[in-house]
Amino acid sequence: MTQFKQDVLEGLSSNPKRLSSRYFYDEKGDQLFQKIMQLEEYYLSRAELCVFENHKARLLELMRPQEHFRIIELGAGDGSKTKVLLKHFTDEKASFSYCPVDISKSVLQTLRANLEAEIPNLNVEPKPGDYFQILHELKFQKDGHNVVYFLGSNIGNFLNETATGFLSSIRENLNTGDRMLIGFDLKKDPAKILAAYNDSKGVTRQFNLNLLARINTELGADFDLEAFAHNPVYDPMTGECRSYLVSLQDQEVFISSLDKRISFRKWEPIFVEVSKKYDQNEIAQLAESSGFKVVENLFDPERLFTDSVWEVV
Repeated sequence: MTQFKQDVLEGLSSNPKRLSSRYFYDEKGDQLFQKIMQLEEYYLSRAELCVFENHKARLLELMRPQEHFRIIELGAGDGSKTKVLLKHFTDEKASFSYCPVDISKSVLQTLRANLEAEIPNLNVEPKPGDYFQILHELKFQKDGHNVVYFLGSNIGNFLNETATGFLSSIRENLNTGDRMLIGFDLKKDPAKILAAYNDSKGVTRQFNLNLLARINTELGADFDLEAFAHNPVYDPMTGECRSYLVSLQDQEVFISSLDKRISFRKWEPIFVEVSKKYDQNEIAQLAESSGFKVVENLFDPERLFTDSVWEVV
């Protein structure tokens, strides 16, 4: 049984029902997320890009460029924002290499080709595979120090305990003095946050419902996408924006590859995603609980987002 099939079976058999947001990203999901990042309401990508453009010189200083360093970007994707820093670091003749890590070999091949064309002097070392295995291997290379990049507020997709565990595992695979650059979406006007996950054009709705379409295509299910509503909610106390797909009627879905029928009650939700927002105290607490200390937080002008530089202690 594939991991996707197993996770769908476990998630839809649980109470309450859930599906992992990691499965949003098939070919159509990738295209829809690119559209989301261009939406007026979706401020996150623009805010982080602004951090990099405004603070690229300071970020180079914080990489400790007096000695060679290796940037290890976890979940590199197309590297669009990171290129701002890579170009600046190269122009400043810093001694560094760039190691993008992603589960997809094809994504890394495309990224490497683009970087070779745009920044020909950059030393690129793509690494497909598991984050922790690759970090463990790189830990013992003694040519300088490591700087892990985990950008785009991806840490917000973890619940608190899981986030601490994930970051602690990263810390275990780094050496004392190594650094980390991690992106955090900040707490702000709840209406602004909610709009980013419930845009006026309905692209986020399509993106979330595409998860059911993927189950239809890959697992032979018969989900009626019109029978589910996209429902994001934001809790300003916890900073969690949670997204659900809510059944609009009593219904039954058959998944042929599992030979299983799943029943839904009217208004029953499927939990599909969390995106947690942080304040500076929470960032410091998360760093400390994971074996890091905060060196500096860098903000966009509106203070919507921060990229936080941490050091292993």
